[in-house]
Parts: sequence; C-alpha cells; structure tokens
Amino acid sequence: MKKLYLALIGLVMMSGLAKAETVELVTLQYPPYQYQEQDEVQGLVVNIVNEAFRRVGMDTSIRLNAWPRSLEMVRSGQADAIFTAYKTPEREEFLYYSNVVLMPQEIVLFAKKDSNISFNGDLTALANVKIGVVRDISYGSTFDEARKNGMFKQISETTNLEQSVKKLESGRIDLLISNKYTALAMFKNLGFAGQFKELTPSIQSVPSYIAFSKKKDLAGLRDKFDAALKEMMSDGSYDKYLSAYSD
Repeated sequence: MKKLYLALIGLVMMSGLAKAETVELVTLQYPPYQYQEQDEVQGLVVNIVNEAFRRVGMDTSIRLNAWPRSLEMVRSGQADAIFTAYKTPEREEFLYYSNVVLMPQEIVLFAKKDSNISFNGDLTALANVKIGVVRDISYGSTFDEARKNGMFKQISETTNLEQSVKKLESGRIDLLISNKYTALAMFKNLGFAGQFKELTPSIQSVPSYIAFSKKKDLAGLRDKFDAALKEMMSDGSYDKYLSAYSD
C-alpha cells in the first residue's frame, strides 16, 4: 500500500499541472479560430487543440479573455497554456512555445472601399497613416519592429478587434491591420461584409503557436502536444479540420 501511495504522489508531481486530467487553456475571441458559441468555445484551432490533447490523454478547459489577461494568466501560472500566440522574445521569457507551428496566419491591411490609400509592401509609405491595432497583440516581426522603431506616427489602440473594425467603418482610422480571416469573419458578424478592401501584398505570413507556462514547468507537456500535432499532420486529420473552415 505504501509503495502504491508513493507512486501516485510521484505521478502528480511529475505532471506539473494543477489538475491531472484537464489542461487549463486561455486564448482570446478570435473567429474563425476560436470563439464563444452560446456556452461552448468553438473554432478551427479549438478543434485541432482539443484533438491533440485527446491524443495526449487529457481533457481541455478553454477560457476566452482579453489577450492581455490571457498572457498574464500563463505568466503567473493561473493557466497552463495559451493559443494562438505569435512568438516574441518578451513572451519566450515566460512561455515554452510548441516546436510545431499550430496555425500559420496571414497579416494584412484593410481599408474602406472608397479609400485612396495604396500599399506596395513598403511600410515606410504608411508612416503618417492612422492604423488601428489591438492592444498587446503581435502582428509579426515585420510590423512589430517597424512600430517599435517609431515608423508609424498615428497608431490607434483598442482592447479588441470589434472596436477597431468599428473605428475603420466610422472613419476614425484609415487602415486596420489584422489576421486576414479573423478580420473577414468580424466584418461579416458586424454586418460590414463588402465595405472594406484588402490591400496587397500581405505584410507577413506569421506562424502562431500554443505556448505553455514556464511558471508551471510544462516543457514536458509541450513535447507531448508537439508529438500529437505531428501525428495529426501525418495522418491527414489536421488538413480535414482546415478543410471544414475553407469556405
């Protein structure tokens, strides 16, 4: 009996999780990748993440927050992992990123249909244009570095994408930067479909990841998730999830 008790204690300590069977995940409202539908969190990436953890042998509990709140929860150890996160040096200080890309995301600019703003890929041409961003969201190294270096004179921050889209619709900003498919889904949800145009080329195709809390020492769980995700990519199930949201 004593040996059994010690073995059980050892398993709990090795897991590094507050709960042995359920991984606590946080993210943001980010359709079509993850969104709240009545009492259930759904979406393309949600389906992929849930299946990967099922293969690891764990249930998931997913909570949607404002992005800064989700980042703070994994930083402090209140949550086990966060998705869909871009990789930045600052975040790597408190997160174990998956080695396998969870979801590549295309970062683009949107303008109103009647806008005369053009874009040829040179961000310096947008130095004096008012651009809408969501606070604490990374838009990939290309835009983030340009912003950090003071290239843009008029950045308008909001706490979520819906607020930024409404600013674009009302003319309070000239351009919106966003993940392409997330913005298109938001336009549709707000009744603004067809009112905006995408400027080409895209700014960057950015890989996004699931990342695990260093505070909770979850590098081992990250490795198990990576293995499950690789398996999904090999057996075709990952592509099936993508196809379900391709329309």
